[in-house]
Amino acid sequence: MSDRSSSTRRGLPRFPSIPRGEVVATFDSYDDAQKAVDTLSKAEFPVKEVSIIGNDLVSVERVTGSLSYGRAAGTGALSGLWIGLFFGLLLTLLSPNASTLLFIGAAALIGAGFGMFFNIAVYSLNRRRRDFTSVMQVVATSYSVLTSAELANRARNLLGLD
Repeated sequence: MSDRSSSTRRGLPRFPSIPRGEVVATFDSYDDAQKAVDTLSKAEFPVKEVSIIGNDLVSVERVTGSLSYGRAAGTGALSGLWIGLFFGLLLTLLSPNASTLLFIGAAALIGAGFGMFFNIAVYSLNRRRRDFTSVMQVVATSYSVLTSAELANRARNLLGLD
């Protein structure tokens, strides 16, 4: 399956390459392909010789909601709050003489304010181009389980495909 001269100590290739071999089975979902490899593993098949290859990659953007000034301000304040808390705790550890709770609270409020301001400014600049929130994923349309030609028939028999 791999050229040993271009491999690292763990047997993985140094540079990404498409594995060579014979397709044992093709599945519509990654979970089904994983279950097939799991079945092979339980039957003590040498799974180091098995690869799962995602075919025909597709970019999928799922819209999660609309974006408004209020939502931009809220998400900016929340992320800024976490950053402010982090820096407040960090500075408190470096200088424990200050009134700790008051100092952490002030840092959190300042962080929330900056986060809100920054997110509103970014939203104002991009408002006409993008008024929604989304999550981007790369998904394969099918998944092939691949192994060396010498082991392909044994893998098919173990999966009950022959």
